[in-house]
Amino acid sequence: MAPTSGLEVVESPQTQATKVTSIKVLTESGGLASVPSEYTFTTNPNDQADSNDPEHSIPVIDFSLLTSGSPDQRSTIIHELRKACEEWGFFMLINHGVPETVMKEMINACETFFNLSDEEKREFRGTKDALDPIKCGTSFDVAIDKVFLWRDFIKVRSHPQFYSPHKPIGFSEAALEFSQRTREVATELLKAISETLDLDFDYIADTMNWDQGLQLLAANYYPTCPEPDRAIGIPAHTDHGLLTLLIQNEMGGLQVQHKGKWVNWNAMPNAFVYKSVWHRAVVNNRATRISIAVPHGPAIDKVVMPSPVLCEREGRAPAYVGMPYKDYIQLQQSSKSYMKSCLDHIRI
Repeated sequence: MAPTSGLEVVESPQTQATKVTSIKVLTESGGLASVPSEYTFTTNPNDQADSNDPEHSIPVIDFSLLTSGSPDQRSTIIHELRKACEEWGFFMLINHGVPETVMKEMINACETFFNLSDEEKREFRGTKDALDPIKCGTSFDVAIDKVFLWRDFIKVRSHPQFYSPHKPIGFSEAALEFSQRTREVATELLKAISETLDLDFDYIADTMNWDQGLQLLAANYYPTCPEPDRAIGIPAHTDHGLLTLLIQNEMGGLQVQHKGKWVNWNAMPNAFVYKSVWHRAVVNNRATRISIAVPHGPAIDKVVMPSPVLCEREGRAPAYVGMPYKDYIQLQQSSKSYMKSCLDHIRI
């Protein structure tokens, strides 16, 4: 009989625990012709951007001009970066120096991890703590999810301490090299973003204790969906941290919100995407999509607040209260911020 639900209710002496089958297992169990009700999520097709409209053409930043270009080229790319951050908060990064082989090996390692049996992955499930060194699972947080998400995931902390599951073979080595290479790109990009604000190139890094900053590696697995218009990989959200770099396999699915419309990111080969604004992951009925997001943030005990230098320059009072970064992460992952902007909780 065709599966109709990803849920199995298990009784315990104290409570009812809800065990949710991974979406990979659910889709491979055979006969899944429609989206189970627990996964049903609809979007507004009228919110989709016209892909042929030049107004929705995603900016492209040539990273090599930030690091090895002439002074005039660097000045031009800093201007383009400032414009991309102000108008989009999202851009594609090319010529970043991370070898394509390193990126492909990371994607392949993640695919191999997701191909492990649920029993093999069980030891990496982690706890309810958003800062678990290693955590894998399905959906977002099945304890609070009102709609289950069409994705499985693995998250590891990769800086300042590096953690990794001990299987599959080769995962740890691929994750370490990819994380280190990505952090090198993020470090240079952060300097450039600091300059776009007319600050010293090391202002943000020094202020946020970047040397001890948190880096995560978050891989998502989105299998084919029989009704992609009735499910969602990850709904609209923003990331915590200073900047997030992302890669994906050959399947698209990342959408960014721009001027009230959802714009598809059609990746160029061997490109990163930088994202800080509202974005989401949609699913398809053609092939499995794997994405790997690498958020970079301050040191977890650093109190983050609006820059006093910028507030004074603009003659404006801070718009948000200061908060330790680790507390902000916990708030973002809690039921208080479910399907909402976390910033609304700290707005003055």
